[in-house]
Amino acid sequence: MDRVPILKIGDMLLVSIQIDLQDQSVLALQEDLAEKISTTGASGVVIDISAVEIVDSFIGRMFATIASLSKLFDAETVVVGMRPAVAITLVELGLTLGDVRTALDLDRGIAVLQSLTARRRGESVGQDDESVRVTG
Repeated sequence: MDRVPILKIGDMLLVSIQIDLQDQSVLALQEDLAEKISTTGASGVVIDISAVEIVDSFIGRMFATIASLSKLFDAETVVVGMRPAVAITLVELGLTLGDVRTALDLDRGIAVLQSLTARRRGESVGQDDESVRVTG
């Protein structure tokens, strides 16, 4: 069984899924990611699914489970690179991704994570030409 690599970039983890997802590989990813978040103290996880062409209900639910698991370790999750066919399939299956945020590409996903972590720390968040002070 192939394992999905998990790379640490700054205070976040990048999961780039480049294999055909099978039930066992998704379960292994869930375990590996929980361990990696725990050992690194990462504040965010970006899951790049741009190479994923097909999802079923189990895999769709696992994305939501992974996000919930990350949240327990105080890390936010953003899924990036979702293909239209995958999005359509998730909607047709009636699946929601729960607390999973999505972004079109990796750059936007990293920006979303940076914004979320800055808000949690009460820091200023830059948005194009303006700076927003987030409190609470």
